[in-house]
Amino acid sequence: MNTSLNLNRREFLKVSALAGGGLLIGLYLPGRLEAAANPATAEFTPNAFLRVAPDNTVTVIVKHLEMGQGVYTGLPTIVADELDADWSQIRVESAPADAARYGNLAWGGTSQGTGGSTSVNNSWEQLRRAGATARAMLINAAAQNWKVNASTLRAENGFVIDAKNNRRTSYGELASLAATLPPPADVPLKSPKQWKYIGKHVPRTDSADKSSGKAVYASDVRLPGMLTALVARPPLFGARARSFNATAVKMMPGVKAVIAIPQGVAVVATDFWSAKQARDALQVEWDDSAAEKRSSDELLAQYRELARKPGAVAHRAGDVAYGLKDAAKKIEATFEFPYLAHAAMEPLSCVVRLGDNACEVWAGSQQQTLDQATAARIAGLKPEQVTIHTLLAGGSFGRHANPTADYVSEGVEVAKATRALNAPIRLLWTREDDMRGGYYRPLYVHTISAGLDKRGRPLAWQHRIVGQSILAGTMFGSGIKDGIDFTSVEGAANLPYTIPNMLVDLHTTQAGVPVLWWRSVGSTHTAFSTEVMINELAVAARQDPVAFRRALLKDHPRHRAVLDLAARKSGWDKPLPKGRWRGVAVHESFNSYVAEVAEISIADGKPKVERVVCAVDCGVAVNPDMVRAQMESGIIFGLSAALYGEITIKDGQVVQSNYHDYPILRINETPDIEVHIVPSKATPTGVGEPGVPPIAPAVANAVFAATGKPVRRLPIRI
Repeated sequence: MNTSLNLNRREFLKVSALAGGGLLIGLYLPGRLEAAANPATAEFTPNAFLRVAPDNTVTVIVKHLEMGQGVYTGLPTIVADELDADWSQIRVESAPADAARYGNLAWGGTSQGTGGSTSVNNSWEQLRRAGATARAMLINAAAQNWKVNASTLRAENGFVIDAKNNRRTSYGELASLAATLPPPADVPLKSPKQWKYIGKHVPRTDSADKSSGKAVYASDVRLPGMLTALVARPPLFGARARSFNATAVKMMPGVKAVIAIPQGVAVVATDFWSAKQARDALQVEWDDSAAEKRSSDELLAQYRELARKPGAVAHRAGDVAYGLKDAAKKIEATFEFPYLAHAAMEPLSCVVRLGDNACEVWAGSQQQTLDQATAARIAGLKPEQVTIHTLLAGGSFGRHANPTADYVSEGVEVAKATRALNAPIRLLWTREDDMRGGYYRPLYVHTISAGLDKRGRPLAWQHRIVGQSILAGTMFGSGIKDGIDFTSVEGAANLPYTIPNMLVDLHTTQAGVPVLWWRSVGSTHTAFSTEVMINELAVAARQDPVAFRRALLKDHPRHRAVLDLAARKSGWDKPLPKGRWRGVAVHESFNSYVAEVAEISIADGKPKVERVVCAVDCGVAVNPDMVRAQMESGIIFGLSAALYGEITIKDGQVVQSNYHDYPILRINETPDIEVHIVPSKATPTGVGEPGVPPIAPAVANAVFAATGKPVRRLPIRI
């Protein structure tokens, strides 16, 4: 889901004075300024990001979900810098669901949500202008107070300073007056040389609460009279409940209701354990007449068969048939990728309080306006009657952002079906529930045929991809054009290497297994197949893999820059100790460029990743510490999948259930990781996902160096 964002100048208006004399700064989307200026036609709500209170605190209202990636620090950093606030003043508040004010601009501003590594990118100019506008208004307020020209004043660390007359006043003291002043039509933004926080270390705003246990997640919410619900879902995708023993289960201790909902059978009880015991006692007869019953092996066999036939063309250049025919050396490879689970540390949960004319939802909501609309539809309310309280999420990797808003949907369904109990409902999924009844990164088969000319240069490249569409049948279906779901081919159809004859095509398959974007989406498989094949070509051409790539990236300087930096920092040109091998990969995703060098050993017939050197170009690094953390996180996440990740379907049922049979990397398995950031003046781009794609091929290429055998299937097996 690569996106580029080039925002036009935004226009700001002061919109209202808050209770207590605070100052609220709002942003209006283009074309809405005139309506906003005229109260009679002001039919939209301002997009407010910043509140200065009389107690001198500055509250930054964050429209994105904090799921560990650091938006509660990165986005306030942007505001604080342009505002000239002191970091100790900064507070963070989650924005309510409101697409008009908080829409994700990288998605066209029509929905509010977090994903595609867009949080900083789509907020960059928006928040800079919010901070700069507030600063200008506070300076103007001080100038009016002191009856001096505003140009003689400056702002610093939360104060407006009149150096000539040796006086200063805090933002809090100016808030009430500033709220009465007209906003400036335009404000200058700081130059990079003036940045105080951007590009430097800023402590996280959420670490203390997370470390002390004060941080609140949906499962921590407690409301008076609240009941807990668990849902028995069908073992086969697409099955439906036909009958169940409600009367017997309802007699169990703590149980308040046993009801059918569209997703299965819900048990509502006073607490989790009572609900769990009751759900275990449920005997449900499932109607599986329309269910998916195939196994992974059957699907793979069908996909391999499809891969022999031409698909819908995603990219074509030159004449690939001619190029392959004329090649001096040819390599053909089939790559296979399993279904993958998101396996976030925090299981899914939400709390729903449903009244006659209102509904409140507490959740780690990744798509607030989608969740709001879904809840409203089920409850029979208007979206504006649904309040989404966005809480922290303990990881997501895309799971909280599914098109059906499944866990929120279930919570509201249960609340609606148990209205007579007059109780808020806390819906919980166990990890087993999600592992066996959730959404998955699709299973894929790729085939690549590539040829080298007599001088060892790539002459032709035919890449065929077979797998389910993530976007088909969802509200994001507009992302499918001419039969191509761009998320299936991203990273392959835009391969940066200079190859004169190229063809990339796609078979979109039909299967009943629910699929969803998974951290870094299409690049999770395309980076692997392309970077492993490029490596094989380099070896076949008897060339150094880094030098081979450099020669093919002459038109892509940002790819080359990260490749060069990673190679240099890893000591690529220096010999390794005995028993160590290296592999390299470079990939662009979400408009960020990442190269990684993995250094491995082999122990007990398995690769052990000893060291990873990563270089990233993500434009301006707003908070370098968090860029490094995101790269480290992505590498660990990607390594988990590379070494262990596999969801297996047997006769339609998911085999795995929890971390014991779907492991994630443990601390003692985590390699030394170095992250190096390419200095840049470009607009910031995403870092949440781009660290993931290069690690699996880098490790696979190191295994190839160690064993002489290419790795063409994940997870890696030697």
